[in-house]
Amino acid sequence: MKTNYELRYAAHPDDAKSYDTARLRKDFLIEKVFADNEVNMVYSMYDRMVVGGAKPVGEALHLEAIDPLKAPSFLHRRELGIYNVGQGDGIVRVGDKSFELKFKEALYLGAGDREVYFESKDAACPALFYFNSAVAHTTYPDKKITKADAVVAHMGSLEMSNERNINKMIVNQVLPTCQLQMGMTELATGSVWNTMPAHTHSRRMEAYFYFDIPEDQAVCHFMGPIDETRHIWMKGNQAVLSPEWSIHSAAATHNYTFIWGMGGENLDYGDQDFYKITDIK
Repeated sequence: MKTNYELRYAAHPDDAKSYDTARLRKDFLIEKVFADNEVNMVYSMYDRMVVGGAKPVGEALHLEAIDPLKAPSFLHRRELGIYNVGQGDGIVRVGDKSFELKFKEALYLGAGDREVYFESKDAACPALFYFNSAVAHTTYPDKKITKADAVVAHMGSLEMSNERNINKMIVNQVLPTCQLQMGMTELATGSVWNTMPAHTHSRRMEAYFYFDIPEDQAVCHFMGPIDETRHIWMKGNQAVLSPEWSIHSAAATHNYTFIWGMGGENLDYGDQDFYKITDIK
């Protein structure tokens, strides 16, 4: 197996508005989330969030404590949220426990010195484990979460091209966490817009991971302050970092699913600063 990681430093909004396409993609887009028998991750200076993915093909992949953590194990001072976004079933082994994850099922792991391994049940149809991790100062119980456990908000309409189900899965209405909050939004056929009207939340950063989109289609992710927006074109199975000062919205050439993950000082999902669609520039 192979572990790859990189550091992403925080950017001031006044600086980011001068970035060209290449710089925007370099600082915010995570293009390579999955590769055979690799664990890939970005350690972000936005609330110290780690965003990554693992694709085990015929071998178990160890979630290593990368050097920036300065810790004996990845979970030493961290909590972890994991989704299986692959068609194949997967297994997450943590310490002496094992959790089986099917497509679109999630797992929360609390802080504590245990080793984590990712496995696919069938190498010919591997699982794809997408994960977010935040700093934790209390240990909460591990828990598997399915869509049946989620708090579901049905929002939007087909007429507005944004009919969607927001599945709140790793949130404080479902289970206790220190700061990590994650969920999965599924857009209905014929709908392409997410997170509209746009908003920011200065108390939390966010990461978006887009999937369930055909290989020949694309997602256009919008970011930046409401009066100075930028866009990043993305493919399926890619992620993007969203600073606390940035909106986070998208439209695509096909309906899709995305996973949102947040870290910061506030666990209140509704703590958002909304903007009128007509105020976006």
